[in-house]
Amino acid sequence: MARIAAPCPPCRSAVSCGFPVPRQRPALLGLSVAAGLLLLLLLAGPRRWASPPRDGRRNERYVARMEELAATDTEDPSLSYGVVVDCGSSGSRVFVYVWPPHNGHPHDLLDIRQMRDRGSRPVVMKVKPGISAAAATPERATAYLRPLLRYAAAHVPAGKHKETPLYVLCTAGMRLLPDRLQAAILENLVKNVPLEFDFLFSESHAEVISGKQEGVYAWIGINFVLGRFDHEDEEAAVVTVALGDQVESLVRKRTVGILDMGGASLQIAYEVPGSGAFSSPQQEEAAKSLLAEFNLGCDVQHTGHVYRVYVNTFLGFGGNFARQRYEELVLNQTYAHNRLHSQKTGLSPETPFLDPCLPVGLEDTVTRGSKTLYVRGRGDWQACALLLHPLLAGSNSSQDSLTGAYKAPIDFSNSEFYGFSEFFYCTEDVLRLGGHYSARAFISAAQEYCSQSWEVLTQRFQSGLYSAHADEHRLKYQCFKSAWMYQVLHQGFHFPLDYPSLHTAQLVYDREVQWTLGAILYKTRFLPLRDLRQESSRQAHTSWLRLSFVYNHYLFFACILVVGLAIVLYLLRLRRIHRRQLDLLWLDKVVLLPPGQGDLP
Repeated sequence: MARIAAPCPPCRSAVSCGFPVPRQRPALLGLSVAAGLLLLLLLAGPRRWASPPRDGRRNERYVARMEELAATDTEDPSLSYGVVVDCGSSGSRVFVYVWPPHNGHPHDLLDIRQMRDRGSRPVVMKVKPGISAAAATPERATAYLRPLLRYAAAHVPAGKHKETPLYVLCTAGMRLLPDRLQAAILENLVKNVPLEFDFLFSESHAEVISGKQEGVYAWIGINFVLGRFDHEDEEAAVVTVALGDQVESLVRKRTVGILDMGGASLQIAYEVPGSGAFSSPQQEEAAKSLLAEFNLGCDVQHTGHVYRVYVNTFLGFGGNFARQRYEELVLNQTYAHNRLHSQKTGLSPETPFLDPCLPVGLEDTVTRGSKTLYVRGRGDWQACALLLHPLLAGSNSSQDSLTGAYKAPIDFSNSEFYGFSEFFYCTEDVLRLGGHYSARAFISAAQEYCSQSWEVLTQRFQSGLYSAHADEHRLKYQCFKSAWMYQVLHQGFHFPLDYPSLHTAQLVYDREVQWTLGAILYKTRFLPLRDLRQESSRQAHTSWLRLSFVYNHYLFFACILVVGLAIVLYLLRLRRIHRRQLDLLWLDKVVLLPPGQGDLP
């Protein structure tokens, strides 16, 4: 019998058995394991690494707007707060604003809203008189603001005070004071407010703002509430904007302009999409003082939120001041006419001046110094409008003239305006035409009102036929103010009679929009950078995976091919090694037996 080598007993070492078993290659094993892990990551990765979907953000913003009317959740630690004090001429008001963390999209602004208490009421408080009353005793400026700041501090969570910015912004009343008195009041605030309150407050947070700044803030506020800074709504009207030296124009959502007529002044603000040309160096110089260009975005390198806005304030063109100017004009003209023609019109109740701007039969007196003019209404709206036209020119100074002042061009075929204050009161309180403005309907209703007798109007008022905000003063001067509004809008600003995109309003989305909202939006415009940088650092370590495996398909398949080739090469090498082992076994059987032992008997 042929001797057959005994099989190797179980052993702890393959080498002792004479088998040249190959050593394991760590690199190849690691590559195999890595390949499996990469395949798993690639299957799960895209869903996890993909940027958040932007679909549905309009719905989220709509829900957020509705939630603005609900009470603020002060237990939410992620909320931030801001306080703005509006120091006006007749009084000061404090507003508390709140916003959630930035959503991470670099082109979106902070979602700032007015804070609401547990009863869902806006957190706002007012004191009288204005801060300018402290001009004689500027050391009492902090004591003047103390009630407002205590009110704000009581509503902002104590743990948030040190990170809550406080802005004290003074308007018309302070602008009338000499510079040294303004500085003394502000210096007292900057020095003493931080001693009593932990708000984030510094010298740059207390200032007297110009009428131009106030107008820009008001423009920012209304457009933010209307969502005109959200550029992703493809269904909204758009406008082409030329910015600086950029070769390509920017197409984005159309903003709205604002018209605001108070008792003393008139203001207008609207975006100017094109750079335009000027007819003279004087006009160009005037335009520089009336045009404001600013970036609302958090990154100055991005121009998506760069706006060029025309803002102008006309002192003396408010409803009440215009009435005073009209009365002075009528009194002086009547006295001059009497001297020239030896008449006594308006000098007694028996021979009154027939005023076309007052309702029929209404009797009144106008007194200036030693002069008194007796008037009686005759209710002729068209005649009233003609008498008011010269008042648009104001004085000889172009700054006091509605017809002579520079006005940036308005594209009436692609624009939209909102009218506030007197524009709304004049259309709604008596005429009940607030909302969408139609010149034809407004003129017809104004003429009908003026032609009514004062007795009929008072009866209607007592019967509750007018708005709850209407009073006797409104009834008395409605005829005049409707004619003045018409002249300002169509003769002063040259709005076409068929202009379809003017809305008169008091509230937007059921809430009053203050310029202070625009102020804090502008003041906090750089705050989203903090959230964006944090988001960027969190995603930095996975950015190469997104680029290499999710978005670069060629590299993806190349990696799979390399791993597959490595596995095939590894298997081929194992096969060659096993063949060599079999050959060695056969040689061992043949060579190790003695001669002749391998023959059969």
